[in-house]
Amino acid sequence: MSTVQKQVLIDTVKEALQYISYYHPEDYIKSLVKAYEREESPAAKNAMAQILKNSRMCALGKRPICQDTGIVVIFLEIGMRVRWDFEDSIEDVVNEGVRQAYRLPDNLLRASIVAEPAGRRINTKDNTPATIHMKLVPGEELHMHVAAKGGGSENKSKFAMLNPNDSVIDWVLEQVPKMGAGWCPPGMLGIGIGGSAEKAMLLAKESLMASIDMHALQEKSERTELENMRVELHDKINRLGIGAQGLGGLTTVLDVKIMDYPTHAASKPVAIIPNCAATRHVHRIIDASGAVKPLVAPDLSMWPEIPDDPNQQPLSVDLDTLQKNDIKKWQPGQTLLLSGTLLTGRDAAHKRIQTMLAADEKLPVDFTGKLIYYVGPVDPVRDEVVGPAGPTTASRMDGFTEMMLDKTGLLGMIGKAERGQVAIDSIRVHESCYLIAVGGAAYLVSQAIKASKVVAFADLGMEAIHEFVVKDMPVTVAVDALGQSVHQTAPVVWRERIKNSS
Repeated sequence: MSTVQKQVLIDTVKEALQYISYYHPEDYIKSLVKAYEREESPAAKNAMAQILKNSRMCALGKRPICQDTGIVVIFLEIGMRVRWDFEDSIEDVVNEGVRQAYRLPDNLLRASIVAEPAGRRINTKDNTPATIHMKLVPGEELHMHVAAKGGGSENKSKFAMLNPNDSVIDWVLEQVPKMGAGWCPPGMLGIGIGGSAEKAMLLAKESLMASIDMHALQEKSERTELENMRVELHDKINRLGIGAQGLGGLTTVLDVKIMDYPTHAASKPVAIIPNCAATRHVHRIIDASGAVKPLVAPDLSMWPEIPDDPNQQPLSVDLDTLQKNDIKKWQPGQTLLLSGTLLTGRDAAHKRIQTMLAADEKLPVDFTGKLIYYVGPVDPVRDEVVGPAGPTTASRMDGFTEMMLDKTGLLGMIGKAERGQVAIDSIRVHESCYLIAVGGAAYLVSQAIKASKVVAFADLGMEAIHEFVVKDMPVTVAVDALGQSVHQTAPVVWRERIKNSS
């Protein structure tokens, strides 16, 4: 029999979470490099270039790939002959590892978990508790799949109880366009088929722990029925033309994973869970001796040197002198470099602003003539001005857009992914704008932030309103002053282009 010591389990969880916060899996980087090299859409290629540059910077600087350092998901496969040297619950010991990982001074990770989710939504301050799944298996080893799952991709999960004769492929192809770009493609799709409702979701999540192997699978001469389904879905999803960050292009998914399980004769449960460009997971083993194989840093040569695109001619924008007439000249898909003062705000800040305006209270911040950046940054360490500070999904703020543009003097917004029609209509009416930064390039974006201070709602933690001073922060015009959305037009163009080239 083997014995798992309490401190070994704590340290294994802590080290795994730190490791995956700044190292992409090797299979993801190699697959993304191939997609980058074959991409023909300039906007999508630029987005992938930023993701790759950000990834290398994080590997060197040991700082988070994404500002959303995720909800911790852990799959434990416990050998039947494993013993424990502690009397605490396994969940409590694992959560102590999470707690220590997220508060490590040298690489602080953002605490995103809130308790009382249907009510006060109070931040637990240390990103606990984790979501833990345990299974007893033969043997005397403890296998641990540790993942950090971002909210933007998790929020795009889909589930349906199909009829037994319904097509899984047709349903998935119907759902993917509805997911938009908030899950930060290019990434992976995990699909679970069968079992019961909760089993299908669990299968989808567990499938994302596997390595990307689509290129090898495509070359395989004999494939199982599920493997054929994976290849077919991979090809058909990419022919939708959604592309990196939803900007239109050849690659939307790098891989499609499927796990299935026997189900009731009257049922066909199917679940989809996407993994974003900040895919983060690692497999650890505590062996029969109680030892853990050390984690090894990846070889930096797997990241390519990516030169600046000579065809990119971004427009420099002074945020401190920006006027509505300047915004009217911007075109969808245009690249801008922002310099000057930005204000930040997310869900909780918008909700509080709404409450204050309804009570006719004076706001603590003047938004007149400013842009607001939808971001919840990581706390800084060492000599950083701010930690990784990539955009959050903008559509969550759609319901506040009319209020902000009509009542506060706000000029425009910065986030990630598409906006809903209600927000686009408000942008058009107020001749405003919506810009996007690349999701999955948080550390790269943070290098453009030269000063940062909290100016309101400090009690909201990472959701407080900050004032950023930025220099050459790269963004793309997603919705112009006329209400034209690149997320609506670009995928259509690329879908037709891919169709005509087939």
